[in-house]
Amino acid sequence: MAKIARPKLEFHPVTPSRWPDLEALFGPRGACGGCWCMYWRQTRAEYEKKKGAANRRALKKLVTSGPPPGLIAYANGKPAGWCALAPREAYSTLERSRVLAPIDDARVWSVPCFFVARPFRRTGMTSQLLRAATEYAAKKGARILEGYPVEPKKGSIPDVFAFTGLVDAFKKAGFSEAARRSPTRPIMRRYPE
Repeated sequence: MAKIARPKLEFHPVTPSRWPDLEALFGPRGACGGCWCMYWRQTRAEYEKKKGAANRRALKKLVTSGPPPGLIAYANGKPAGWCALAPREAYSTLERSRVLAPIDDARVWSVPCFFVARPFRRTGMTSQLLRAATEYAAKKGARILEGYPVEPKKGSIPDVFAFTGLVDAFKKAGFSEAARRSPTRPIMRRYPE
């Protein structure tokens, strides 16, 4: 069997000129059920009310007003993956979570969400997005980057439930566990150089 060549990857902040690429990557369902990566930025009631077109408009407003709300991965020039990335305070849902509550007073940047196009899943793209996020956040002055992956108890989980990433991807990208208040939800941190 012939080995498939890995695609050439590039990572860029999602700026207004890249909005069409993010829109194409997310497709008509907004990555997953109308989320448009707004789950972490709203109350549960707001999120449920805005699923679909309203969340799309909310994300587009974030992109057009800046700063970029995340990074997009390109494989051979085509949009293939995404990660949300911002200072933790941009994600109000994190502030209300008992399991993912702040572990100290340090100012951190968070990577709470990923979306990888089906052909690129299980290829290591999440780890590569995390490395790119670390570099980008460091350039913006971040001293700590934090993520909230899942660690299933047994085997694998359906892709739709892995939107926060998996622990192994974070470990491959140089993150280590900083706290765990739930058997399946550690808080992982990396300290950019």
